[in-house]
Order: sequence, then structure tokens, then C-alpha cells
Amino acid sequence: MGLMGLSTAFTEMIGVELPIALAPMGGSAGGALAGAVSRGGGFGLLGSGNGDQDWLARELPVLVDEAAGKPWGIGFQAWAIDVAVVARALEHGPAAVMLSFGDPSPFVEHIRSAGAVLIIQATDMEEARRAVDLGADVIVAQGTESGGHGARNGRSTLPFVPAVVDLAAPVPVLAAGGIADGRGVAAALALGAEGALIGTRFQATTEALIAPETAQAIVEGRGEDTERNRVLDIARSSRWPSKYTARTLGHPYLDAWRGREDELAAAPHAQQAYQEAVVRGEIPPLPRWASEAIDLIDDLPSAFDLVGTLAAQAEQALSRAGRRG
Repeated sequence: MGLMGLSTAFTEMIGVELPIALAPMGGSAGGALAGAVSRGGGFGLLGSGNGDQDWLARELPVLVDEAAGKPWGIGFQAWAIDVAVVARALEHGPAAVMLSFGDPSPFVEHIRSAGAVLIIQATDMEEARRAVDLGADVIVAQGTESGGHGARNGRSTLPFVPAVVDLAAPVPVLAAGGIADGRGVAAALALGAEGALIGTRFQATTEALIAPETAQAIVEGRGEDTERNRVLDIARSSRWPSKYTARTLGHPYLDAWRGREDELAAAPHAQQAYQEAVVRGEIPPLPRWASEAIDLIDDLPSAFDLVGTLAAQAEQALSRAGRRG
């Protein structure tokens, strides 16, 4: 097929070679990782999360350097930022800004007037309709298989993506959630998406800002070791909106408080105990967010190389599907 076979409305809009985007995972998709994905022919999105200024001041220059002139973007959690954060990020000239989780509307005009591509993530049909109404240039349809935060009452990637594709047409859609190899990228394209947004697979790379123990846990873990919960957000006193749960690997607090979120929320001593256990090194400082697709992850490659590997696998899967047709 050659690379031309993988050009899509998304790659043309952004100006990249391959329909593979890095999920802007808060804190772990730093400048080195986003830059490596862009340099590899995909689209790297910096995972700025809540727009922490010190973090951005450190990671943005690394990203600009690593991307080596290739397009890159930046992602924010809409519930956790203000307009000033977005304005400052836009000064660095991202090709796109992605907004996830919460109301994106306060930021839309700023992004549009800066000439950046507006990407809005949807975790359910209501959010997808709102993204269309706001005039998103690209919509990410995130299924509940994904690692980290997503819809409490969402849908799996396979049925959700084509429903969003039909709703949003002609706006290009990226598929997200449980995509960890080139077969998943090919499947996203077969579902009518114009590319795949990939998170957990890129966490298990040499460029990711992630504790080595967490990377190892992803490599060794299985999909059934993951589950969606709010327990760990409540335990660590996080302000994440309750409509979003997070898919994580197992955790002692999850075992202790599963199904008792309200009780945990009303137990400040338990939240205090969590912080103390972190300080003592008994539990990791952050939950280990991980996708259902971690069965497919058994190595720690360079993200730069991984982009090409995913593309080659996707072409192989598509040509195999084509031969069957």
C-alpha cells in the first residue's frame, strides 16, 4: 500500500504522514514523547492536563526541539483550566489544541482565532453532539476500554466510533480506547474514523514521563487486571468530575473501598491515610492508568520507532482485509 494508503482527512488537515495521534495523557505525554511521535510521522499531543505553568515551561521547549519542525499539538482537561492557560499555550504555535472532559465552549474562539485545529474529545453521544455544535475540526470518540479517565456510562470503542462518525460527518473522527497495535489502527479506519488516538501503548515507551515500575506493570499486566473506578480519585482528593471514572490497574485502596465511593468521600481520615501511604512509599504516587489492550503490550520500545511499526502493522492488516474482500 505504501504510506499514501494511510493518508486520511486527518493527516491532510494536520499535515502529518500517518493517522496515528498520541493521546495527551496528563503528565506522562511530555515533550520528549510528543516530539518523538511527531518526528516519527504521527501527531504528538502534549499532555498538559490542568495546564500547570511550571510543567508547561519545562516541557514545551523540549517538545518544540524534539518535534524538529513537524506539527504537534497540546491537550487540556477542560474542567481543570482557564482561558489564560490556553492563551499561553497558543503563543507557542501548536498545530492543534485538544479539549477533553468538561465544557470546551469557553476556549473554542481563542483556539480558532489563533488558527489552530480544534480537537474535541467525546465520551458519549451528548458530548459528540456538543462538539459538532461547537464546530470542532476533529472529534475524538473515546470508548470505555481506554486507560485513564473516560465516561462512567460510556460505550465500547467498536460500537461508539461508527455512531459518532455518522453523527459528525463530514467532520473527521479519531478513534480512541483499547487501540495498542496496528490492527487497532486498521480497525479504526475500517469503522470510518480518520485515524487513531493511542494512549497506553505510548506510555510503555522509553520517552514517556512515567515511573519505570508503572511501565513494567503495563508490560506485565493483563486487560482483566484493569477496571473503571472513582475510588482512587476520591482517595487522593482529586477534583475530577464524578461523571468520569478512570480505568486503572489494581490497587490496595480499590480493594478496600470498591463500591463504597460515597462512604470514602465522607471519610477524610481515609484520604489522609492515602497521602501518608504515598509518602511512606507503600503505594505509587499516582494510580496506574492502563487500557484493556495491555495484553498487546509486551515491550518498551522507542515511541519514534513505534509509530512506524504501528503504521506497517496497520497496512498489513488492511491489505489482508482487502484480499478477503
